[in-house]
Amino acid sequence: MRVIAIDGPAGSGKSTIARRLATRLGLEYLDTGAMYRAVTFATLRRGLDPGDAADVARIVGDIELEVGAERVTVDGVDATIEIRSPEVTRAVSLVAANVDVRSEMVRRQRAWATERGGGVLEGRDIGTVVFPTAELKVYLTARPEVRAERRSQEVADLSYEAVASDLARRDALDQSRVASPLAEAADALMVDTSDLTVDEVVEALASKMRT
Repeated sequence: MRVIAIDGPAGSGKSTIARRLATRLGLEYLDTGAMYRAVTFATLRRGLDPGDAADVARIVGDIELEVGAERVTVDGVDATIEIRSPEVTRAVSLVAANVDVRSEMVRRQRAWATERGGGVLEGRDIGTVVFPTAELKVYLTARPEVRAERRSQEVADLSYEAVASDLARRDALDQSRVASPLAEAADALMVDTSDLTVDEVVEALASKMRT
């Protein structure tokens, strides 16, 4: 099974680079962060408190998720746009810290890759937890101000300051959680994307697959 694991914080370029690399190598792509956002969306849609670990754990196994390269459906509803809403963004770190949610998502992520004979998966714990024996493990990062600038361009209704503050908050939560914290795998290739183009990063990673 040919698996490429790409991890890193928000704004590091994971999604764009992982998607391009998958196309470049003829593999399928999975945004695991979208899965946690989808669970958060389902939690809010059912009127539950994302911070109530027991309630969220109770429903996670029953949520129907379809995370494709272009479309995300949750319980049969197209939630592609909604999972990127400010409400979901504010709550997703709480849901992602839930041990039962992470266990279920890891199970689904492994099943996804097994069904396809591999793929390019990006998230925060792919190389450390989900696929620690991946063929290639990558940790993408970028300077905080670069990450905030990238995200502020994606979210037109929020200021740079608000985005930077939210990124710092999410980083702290993701890195300090007990279950599968954001961390660089010991054998991961670390790439700072601050001053690199997407194509430069993709070609560098593709070349690693040929060696």
